[in-house]
Amino acid sequence: MKKLGIALGAGGARGIAHIGFLQALGEAGIRADFVTGSSMGSLVGACYCKGIPPEKMLSIVRELRPSDIVNLGVAPITKLGLLKWTKVRKMMAGLLQDCDFSELQIPFSCVAVDLKSGQPVGLSEGKVVDAILASSSMPTVFRPVEKDGMLLIDGGVLCRVPVKEVKKMGADVVVAVDVLGGVRPVEKVSNVISLIMRTYDIMDCAKTKTLKRSTRRITDLWIEPDMGDISQYRFKFEQSVYDAGYFAGRMNAEKIRALLEE
Repeated sequence: MKKLGIALGAGGARGIAHIGFLQALGEAGIRADFVTGSSMGSLVGACYCKGIPPEKMLSIVRELRPSDIVNLGVAPITKLGLLKWTKVRKMMAGLLQDCDFSELQIPFSCVAVDLKSGQPVGLSEGKVVDAILASSSMPTVFRPVEKDGMLLIDGGVLCRVPVKEVKKMGADVVVAVDVLGGVRPVEKVSNVISLIMRTYDIMDCAKTKTLKRSTRRITDLWIEPDMGDISQYRFKFEQSVYDAGYFAGRMNAEKIRALLEE
């Protein structure tokens, strides 16, 4: 049978849909051979590749509170971000047993962007926690991660869905899961924070459309779970986000199986 590669896209709170998607595939007896992730997709992807069941991921997310994540830093201007990674790092290190990439059950990589060079960076060696925090370091919100002389930020800045990366890992069948989809109209942009987020979304969507066109020859299935207008920036858990991912997995499981058996 062909080898399956799954690219899990960036998406903040909407990335919980990845958990539902992987749960549905598991129930259908489908397991990825390679996984790549960007931003929130990297967190879910790393947990999956470590062997953490989607049910456990969902349980953790349901109990998560803003206070478990938010850790305000001093001098956010000179430190390049409002929040420190201390709390998140401790939580993820415990969950992943502070493992190296070589200790994962399924080959995994994630993407970040180096602020110094302006180029995307694939991360597949060393501590998994360091890599996924770099991949998830949303500009101005979290501090960039320093690694090997680089200053790394959110992979979604340049690569929302890392399909090329999972193909390079050896996947015969490439499935992309884009939990952000297109930009929906809004009634108003009420403040500076909303302006920054809206601008980020518009630019990101345009880049992803280009990526989708340029990778259509290597992407066998591009999936966009329908979550309506739910914002990627919210902290509160939304069951409907998980459900949308689960539904997308159920609806596409047989398509994926057929692609693997061709």
